[in-house]
Amino acid sequence: METRIILLMGLLFGGFFQLSTQAQTITGAWKGKIGSANAELKLIKKGDSLLGTSYYYTSRSNYIRYAVKGYFDPNNNSVVWWDDAILEDRLSGKIFGGDKEALLSVADFNCPGEKTMRLDGESTKRDNKNKTTGTVALQKIPSAGFHDEWDFVLENYIYGANDPDIIDSIARLHLVSNEVTEEKETTLESAIVKPVQKDDRSIAVTAPPMVEKKKPAPVPATTAEQKYSSREKKLATVIPIAGDSIELRFYDNAVVDGDSIAVFLNDKMVFEHVRLNNKPYTLKLSVNDLLEDNEMVMVAENLGTIPPNTSTMVCMIDGKRFEVRLESTENSSALIRFIKQRKKR
Repeated sequence: METRIILLMGLLFGGFFQLSTQAQTITGAWKGKIGSANAELKLIKKGDSLLGTSYYYTSRSNYIRYAVKGYFDPNNNSVVWWDDAILEDRLSGKIFGGDKEALLSVADFNCPGEKTMRLDGESTKRDNKNKTTGTVALQKIPSAGFHDEWDFVLENYIYGANDPDIIDSIARLHLVSNEVTEEKETTLESAIVKPVQKDDRSIAVTAPPMVEKKKPAPVPATTAEQKYSSREKKLATVIPIAGDSIELRFYDNAVVDGDSIAVFLNDKMVFEHVRLNNKPYTLKLSVNDLLEDNEMVMVAENLGTIPPNTSTMVCMIDGKRFEVRLESTENSSALIRFIKQRKKR
């Protein structure tokens, strides 16, 4: 009996050690190049998900920093991560060929040497898969060159800092406001007092009252195709896909208020005039029919009685469940990128 207990404890400890080691390998600081930019990346594994920060820099004091989200699949060592929100912008000058757009990267995690770990792959603009930025070439480093709130987790990951509550508490520090500040454009001139000469006397003349020039109201989009093409597409999430098929279920989020949506996949309309409620509208897709990188866009056909148009999309992919909240307005649509995972070599 005692021998069995010792053996069982050994198996449990061994399994825990293996899982911790597996998570620890992807968790850490990575340094190298993403496209033409010098980059440093911090990844922290939480379940199948990744959190962290990315730095694109020309020097230690000249950089832009993003909050990062992503996924890691230990079965085939594929890694997907993207820049979710800007945390700091101390960058002057050019980077990424002249702009500061957020990136999305897909890479293989590999160990070419006993003490060498690498992430090798490709990157694109986060919100436009057609705008490539080049290759990903990162190597794991013992400690980060840029210091931030994730350092504690990296340094103490196997000593308890891998606790989901600790990771979530740090991730909450990266929340950014969704408020949009409107700036009214005007062509108004300030009131000026101008001297006018008449009969050798100066007469003060006040400029006429300021009148704001009104811009003509834009013609509203009426069809789902017009709304799709005219509205800004905002990334909601990136989901890795594998297996033979994926199942998508669309629900109204929270209160059922008459939201109606259309969905486009890779610029083609999949369905329209779907009124959301607490029973799912289900869509099944064959993975073989999909591209390596796919863009799905949810377009609000109306805003219901409680704007904006919000829905919950549940994705069942290869035995895994992903859930994402989608929001669409009269000015923007929700974008989801589905990326095929790299096959295990």
